[in-house]
Amino acid sequence: MSETSTDWGDLRLFLAVAREGGLSPAARATGRSPATLGRRMLALERSLGRELFIRHDRGYELTAEARKLVEQLTGVETHIARLTAAPGEAERPLVKVSAGTWTTLALLDSIDDITGTPADTRLRFVSAETRLDIARREVLIGFRNARPTGGSLAGRSLSRVEFAPYARRGAPDRWIKVIADTPSARWLDRMIGSDAVCEVTAPRNCLDLALAGKGIALLPTFIGDRQQELHRNGDTISELAHEQWIVTHQDDRRLPEVRRTIDRLCRVIGRR
Repeated sequence: MSETSTDWGDLRLFLAVAREGGLSPAARATGRSPATLGRRMLALERSLGRELFIRHDRGYELTAEARKLVEQLTGVETHIARLTAAPGEAERPLVKVSAGTWTTLALLDSIDDITGTPADTRLRFVSAETRLDIARREVLIGFRNARPTGGSLAGRSLSRVEFAPYARRGAPDRWIKVIADTPSARWLDRMIGSDAVCEVTAPRNCLDLALAGKGIALLPTFIGDRQQELHRNGDTISELAHEQWIVTHQDDRRLPEVRRTIDRLCRVIGRR
C-alpha cells in the first residue's frame, strides 16, 4: 500500500490502537509488531491529512478528530463484520470487564443474563482489587467506587454498597482478616490489628472460611445476604458504605457490544 492511500486494513489497525491505548497492547491484540503499527499509523495520518494521536510515554492519546473517526468507523466495522462472517458463524465481540472480587462473584452468578441467550458477547472478567486504566483500554468496562473524573470517561450510577459482619450460627467469635489494599480490609486492620486467628490474601477465601464456620467475615451485604448458611453478626458499617459506578471510555460507550453489556450489567446489579 502506498503512503497516500487508505484501506480498511489500516483503519482496523487504527481502531485497535485507539481502543487499546497504545502500540504494545494493540500489537498483542492484532498480532502485528509495535514498529509495524507505528509505521502504519504514521502512513494513515499522512493519507488522511490529519493528526490522530498525541504520542507520549504512557501511550497514544486520541485527538478530537480521532475520536470522531472512531465513532464514524464503529458502525462501519460492525456492518463489515456481519457481511464477511462465515455462514452460521456467531459474532461474539470481546468485552473486557474489571471489577473487584465481590462484584465479579455476583456478576458470574448471572452470566447468562449478561452474555445473552444465545450468547452474543464474549466476556472476559478481570477480577482485581487494583483499578485498571480504562483510558488506556486495559479494559472496556470497569466498576468503580466513585464518580469517574476526566473528560474521556463516562459512567452510570449504580446501587449503593454496604458492608456488614457475617458468620454461621455457633461459629467462634473471631475475625477472618483479609490482607489487601481495599477500604474494608484497611478498616478491619485498624479495628483488630494483629488480633486475628486466620489471615488470607484472597478476599474470596474469607467467605469460604465463614461458610465453613471458622469465624466472622466482613462482606458486602449483596454477597453476605445471599448466603443461606450465614447471618449478619452486627450492623452495617456506615463508614464503609460507598457509591458504585459502571465506567467506560467516552469513545467506546456507543459500541453495540459495550452498550448492550452495560445495559445488562446494570439490570443484574439492580436485582441484587
